[in-house]
Amino acid sequence: MNVPNAAMPGTRSVMDAHNCYPYDGWWNDRIDRALSAGTPVAIEQDLAWYTDPKTGKSWSIVAHGAPFTGHEPTMEHYFFDRVRPIVEKALKEGNHGNWPLITLNLDFKDDNPQHIEAVWQLLEKYQDWLTTARKSANPAEVTPLTVRPILVLTGEQDAQQKIFYDKVPVGGKLLLFGAVHSHDANPTAAPGVIDPEPAGNYRRWWNNPWDVVEKGGQTRAGAWTPADDARLRALVNHAHHNHLWIRFYTLDGETVPQESCGGWFHGYNFGSLAAAEVRWRAAQQAGVDYIASDQYEKLGAFLRHTK
Repeated sequence: MNVPNAAMPGTRSVMDAHNCYPYDGWWNDRIDRALSAGTPVAIEQDLAWYTDPKTGKSWSIVAHGAPFTGHEPTMEHYFFDRVRPIVEKALKEGNHGNWPLITLNLDFKDDNPQHIEAVWQLLEKYQDWLTTARKSANPAEVTPLTVRPILVLTGEQDAQQKIFYDKVPVGGKLLLFGAVHSHDANPTAAPGVIDPEPAGNYRRWWNNPWDVVEKGGQTRAGAWTPADDARLRALVNHAHHNHLWIRFYTLDGETVPQESCGGWFHGYNFGSLAAAEVRWRAAQQAGVDYIASDQYEKLGAFLRHTK
């Protein structure tokens, strides 16, 4: 990919703000917390398709799961309105090799074609802010990126590809990039078994739970070992050899009860900050592109000050 270094897989490790949106009206400041950690930063938005039972009108909301009320924020309001000052300032100043500043990671909670189409239309509205690539007649061709302040990534579902890629005419702009299909029924399998496909025109990243590194994941992780480190590096090297960005989720470390953790999930918790920091350091040193955590400020500061 003939792009500024910051957009190349393996160039930098970015704090990925896991579930960066309100839950049931709680934790509305998550996006502010994520942005306070500085750029580059990744921001995950979970999207659901809501239909008003009274009017029958439907729209996309930022939410984790049902039941929905219809009062949940939209991505345009919660994300795009909030990052506008950052993006406009960046566009005025130009790319100094640090773009994309923000990676928007979309986690669709349904495969409704109307929902996917609505998100495509929203991205078209903001396409001048977005990192794009030309659609090739060859789906395997990794065409160069036109790098802008925001990079948008989405999931591996084929329903998304039908609208985000298949409907785009050859020569048209790809506004976001899907994940490769991950075959992780056996998390301890070789990297090439879990991910059998290289980057292509549309699919350019690889999303992984932590149990592909340490068997049993966060809650069963013991001391970090040389074997663990070798496994992590093998996965990362496989991704970068195949021109893929790689993400791992979600690396938390806290000793307080789950109820005090602002909406965290216990299954992502290593049990102490020290245990998480060992993995953060290993991931950064291995060249992981996106390290997801609920500890936005701590991980952001850690990555800035640790090499």
